[in-house]
Amino acid sequence: LILRYKERNPEIDYIMNFMSFPEKKLIGQKEGKQVVIDINQILYIETVERKTFVYLEEDVVRVEYTLTQLERMLNSVRFFRCSKSMIMNIEKVKVLSSLASNRIDATMRNGEHILISRTYASEFRRRLKGEAFDE
Repeated sequence: LILRYKERNPEIDYIMNFMSFPEKKLIGQKEGKQVVIDINQILYIETVERKTFVYLEEDVVRVEYTLTQLERMLNSVRFFRCSKSMIMNIEKVKVLSSLASNRIDATMRNGEHILISRTYASEFRRRLKGEAFDE
């Protein structure tokens, strides 16, 4: 496959990532058993007390990765580091609301609310506008 483009942007990154890893999976643990996680099903990933959990619409699975490792593994336009302890899947956001102190409340498809801290809010807004982002 040859991909030609004038300048690299998040959409090009998404296509390149998809072509490189069309069926990327993670392995997690639930009730003592290994579970295969399709990254397309991930709503968000959170670290709580040094343990990392992947949240799906109907399930929660523990993984043995740090957020930094997952951020590198999931390097894509759809995943965004929204706080020190969380990565969210932008494609699973249902509603966005601006809050005081330059924060953003993201309501996910399953109804859960994620707060995007002010440290990450401006980058999130740039990402939504389709502007380039730092990797």
